[in-house]
Amino acid sequence: MAKAKKATKKAAPKKAAPKKAAPKKAVKAAPKKAAAKRKPNAAFMKPLTPSSALAAIVGASPLPRTQIVKKMWDYIKKHGLQDMKNRRNINADDKLKPIFGKATVSMFEMTKLVSKHLK
Repeated sequence: MAKAKKATKKAAPKKAAPKKAAPKKAVKAAPKKAAAKRKPNAAFMKPLTPSSALAAIVGASPLPRTQIVKKMWDYIKKHGLQDMKNRRNINADDKLKPIFGKATVSMFEMTKLVSKHLK
């Protein structure tokens, strides 16, 4: 019986490395400004008074819009109101229905509807 020869791969010839371009003259970059801390927008930080329906969730004291949205999310997560299939939707319970005006709201629509309840 004849022995089968093993298939061997030939090494591919090495390609010559591309020549590097001649170094360009160094151009001095303009001095960078000191990294300024980001300032929050004053409109977001202004304390607003929630309506009576919204006060049942976030409290009656005036709060900035950012804190109101944060407390709304705390309430939603605590009570499991985020839709399980589509996590972008929020299912309203008895306290949220007067604010939203319907049973299901998207998270992007929520902030628009909440802003109607702020003075």
